[in-house]
Amino acid sequence: MKKKKFSFSGLYLGIVFAVMYLPVVVVVVFSFNESRLPVSFTGFSLKWYQALFADDDMLEALKNSLLLGVGSCALSAVIGTLGAVGLSRLNWKSKGIMEYISILPLMIPEIILGMVLMAFFYMLNLPFGMLTLLIGHTVFCVPYILMEVKARLAGMDPALEEAARDLGASGFRAFWDITLPLILPAVFSGSLLAFAMSLDDVVISIFINGPRVSTLPIKVYTQIKTGVTPEINALCTLMLGVILLALLFYALVKRLQRRRTGKHGRE
Repeated sequence: MKKKKFSFSGLYLGIVFAVMYLPVVVVVVFSFNESRLPVSFTGFSLKWYQALFADDDMLEALKNSLLLGVGSCALSAVIGTLGAVGLSRLNWKSKGIMEYISILPLMIPEIILGMVLMAFFYMLNLPFGMLTLLIGHTVFCVPYILMEVKARLAGMDPALEEAARDLGASGFRAFWDITLPLILPAVFSGSLLAFAMSLDDVVISIFINGPRVSTLPIKVYTQIKTGVTPEINALCTLMLGVILLALLFYALVKRLQRRRTGKHGRE
């Protein structure tokens, strides 16, 4: 038998995975810790999960964050997709400048963008709350979807849509039947990234938030002054579990699709 040689690449990969996932494992483990202090594991307990489900303010903040993330991603998907399609069809000399302007919210520091949005909403006399949060999150979510869709359109053969137009399809029908199905994976991946950014945002939300609305990141941030309890670990563990279940469901669906495709191919 040949002895396996020591691999520096394997060691490096192990270190990378440890740095990435060890903090997640620690959060999951200490969500079941009996002690309030995340210093040592004193015993198994579910009391922090019970405290989480009894904390109406935390659950309300989570609900607001989820609604805000879904709403801003839905608006961003429409605006970003239409913007990317429009930019791909422009032949103006200023097209490059317009593309740079479209991703400005990503390049501007969050604290500056938050102050600008706050001043803009104040000038319009908009009441600070869920509406301003929705508009603000949509502003910085649009570029994520726009860049993903624009990259997908750059690699797509324009002859496909032209062939549909030659066969009598209108511009909208050619887009709906040909272009949209091809760019949907890019829209979906960009929307997932935008949702993660919306769910994680603290800086911009603090500037444009109202006194009666609280999102989960703001709730956690304000608890730092009094001490963050292991309820946050329990909440993170539950959210991680939901994400893993969603990924597992997606993998099972893709596997079933491949099996059906293979059966039809053999037939």
